[in-house]
Amino acid sequence: MALPPAAARYLQVKQFVLTRISEGALGVGERVPSENELVRELDVSRMTANRALRELAADGVLVRVAGVGTFVAEQRAHAHPLEVRNIADEIRSRGHEYLAKVVFHGAISASRELAERCGVSPGAKLDHSLLIHFEGTVPLQVEDRYVNPTVVPGYLRNDFSRTTPHEYLMQAAPLQRAEHTVRAMVPDKRIRRMLKLEAGDACLLIMRRTWSFGRIATVADLYHPGSRYELSGAFQPRSSNV
Repeated sequence: MALPPAAARYLQVKQFVLTRISEGALGVGERVPSENELVRELDVSRMTANRALRELAADGVLVRVAGVGTFVAEQRAHAHPLEVRNIADEIRSRGHEYLAKVVFHGAISASRELAERCGVSPGAKLDHSLLIHFEGTVPLQVEDRYVNPTVVPGYLRNDFSRTTPHEYLMQAAPLQRAEHTVRAMVPDKRIRRMLKLEAGDACLLIMRRTWSFGRIATVADLYHPGSRYELSGAFQPRSSNV
């Protein structure tokens, strides 16, 4: 099988391996084609095959064992705890299919507690969406979001089985500020059912508020299965002086 010359060869080799993983041809712990096998099958150089496998190993997709071979690593989704990213992009960047299920999509009246979080008066109208985001067939995130329609009009006119709230909000309400609180917790029965967790399984909850046009635009509770998701990040001080 010869690869077309349109893109960089090593990227095409990476996509070849990622596609075989996403399609189920290669499972966790299974050996992936060696550099020599990739050279023969894809008509690429040994250096190209080596670079592709090295980068996939650096990305956590593969595990390389010296003298033994290269194997599919156990996949664990991860994200930076303070970034506001599109979960669909995260999933697709790993070579997997993104799907969404809309559980609720409509207007509600703010309770006293919710009104305080959203910066509105109790009883004010809020747009509410409840979605389950899937990586392939596996639920990766439950997104429970409230939007102030006076800041972000038109939210409920979107079909969030086709686009994500993030994609719409980044256009309709340019992000000025974000506030995050991260908790480890045992979810209630409703969240546990949507994430397909066993009783007693933990989840990671990111409580997020975002501001636009000088006001709180959205409040979102993002639930992730603790065994399939992790948060990671790096910090570099502005000065090297300690």
